[in-house]
Amino acid sequence: MASKYDGLARIILQNVGGKSNITGIRHCVTRLRFNLKDESKANTDVLKETDGIVTVIQAGGQYQVVIGNQVSDVYDAVISVGHLEQLAEGLADESGNALGEGAGGAKPNLLNRFY
Repeated sequence: MASKYDGLARIILQNVGGKSNITGIRHCVTRLRFNLKDESKANTDVLKETDGIVTVIQAGGQYQVVIGNQVSDVYDAVISVGHLEQLAEGLADESGNALGEGAGGAKPNLLNRFY
């Protein structure tokens, strides 16, 4: 089923260097957070000028596309359009770690999840 964000998803995919340049993708409250093989393949200027994208930030080994409140819908469209289900890591906290992961990406044990 097509989403109203499919066009934006295609633009994002093309300008992060294509599907083959993506090694991981997740999102937080406002940003798509990509791990790219080669950030030099990304066309940051085009993304920054695209309607629906607030800005682009390169930080902490991540290529972050700031979307705003619609980020979860855009994330779903990027996953669907790009067939990236195997790379999808889901929701992340503001530091970029997938929720449910501790330091170093290790998942906390059951007891620690309650604290």
